Amino acid sequence: MPPRWPRQPDRKTDPEFRRLEDLINFAVHVGVYAATNSGLWFVHIIKSTQWPWLLWINGIWFGILVLHFIYIKAIADYSSIKT
Repeated sequence: MPPRWPRQPDRKTDPEFRRLEDLINFAVHVGVYAATNSGLWFVHIIKSTQWPWLLWINGIWFGILVLHFIYIKAIADYSSIKT
């Protein structure tokens, strides 16, 4: 059963909802990263391919994930915005 939000969600005025939405977005990002890269490495190992770009893709994408995490935890301002 999906979690229920105790009030009408509004990204502009509800900082808790914005934070939760950003964390869910990050979790989806991590899931796509894990699924894609594990699939690429699986094919690389099984087929004995010569993909020199594979390590670069993993490293760059992981760096983007780290920046995304830093943004959510340290940079994003989740203070209440009243319109």
